[in-house]
Amino acid sequence: MPERPAYLRIADTLREGIRSGLYPPGTRLPTMAELCTAHGVSEIVVRQAVALLRGEGLVETRRGGGTVVKVVPPARRIAMDRYRTFARPAAQPDTGTGPGTGAGAGVRPEMRPATTFTHDQRISWSEYRLDKEFSRTRAGPELAGLFELPTGTELLRRRFVFHSRGEPQQISVNYLPWALVGDTPVADPSREPWPGGTLAQIAWLGHPATRIEEAVSSRMPTPEEAETLRMSGGVPVFAITRRMISGTRVMEVCRDIVIPADRVILDYAIDL
Repeated sequence: MPERPAYLRIADTLREGIRSGLYPPGTRLPTMAELCTAHGVSEIVVRQAVALLRGEGLVETRRGGGTVVKVVPPARRIAMDRYRTFARPAAQPDTGTGPGTGAGAGVRPEMRPATTFTHDQRISWSEYRLDKEFSRTRAGPELAGLFELPTGTELLRRRFVFHSRGEPQQISVNYLPWALVGDTPVADPSREPWPGGTLAQIAWLGHPATRIEEAVSSRMPTPEEAETLRMSGGVPVFAITRRMISGTRVMEVCRDIVIPADRVILDYAIDL
């Protein structure tokens, strides 16, 4: 059997050192010169080995800081039953436009505002930040099919970036029929974040969700997604397409919810 290439053997040694704790998260690997001497190879071979580990998401290379073992935050568990808590209306938004108004302004002190995201992250409302972009669009064939509406139906498009304790964790792009939300507080970006999130919003509009469907796929992130979520190379994302349904009517389509795959564990339970 032919001997494995040197760069693969070096990658195996470093990978085992990372997994065994010899090189804990946040620590630097030996320098290029040290690895070349230890393994009797050229710098090109060592760079191939490090590139392999970087592609696996195990290390990251920092300018002036060498190659560092990647720090992976603990994966959070996301379970379908989280939706039950937020399927009812939270606070009804007031109709004012000055400071202090918005979806959270009417929440009683004893009611702690939360969403499925803050619930999953186990963070307080003050540790939650939501970047948002609202626009109007028309449904193409794919979105129209998900909504079970005619192609060209006018929709509200909302792109959110969810932050936990200052760190971006999740992107979602969701759509709501304009006929349902137009000229309501739900279409006003200044009302976000809204306690209870989209579930509470459609309940407040009088159409509480009776069914939620999720389809999960995995893929590599786009460059924009990787930059927004501060991802290192080699890490895929979960892309979740969601539909919220009230009775027989599709109230919301989220395409997609994008989460780095090394940050979550998806839990699904079925009662038989």
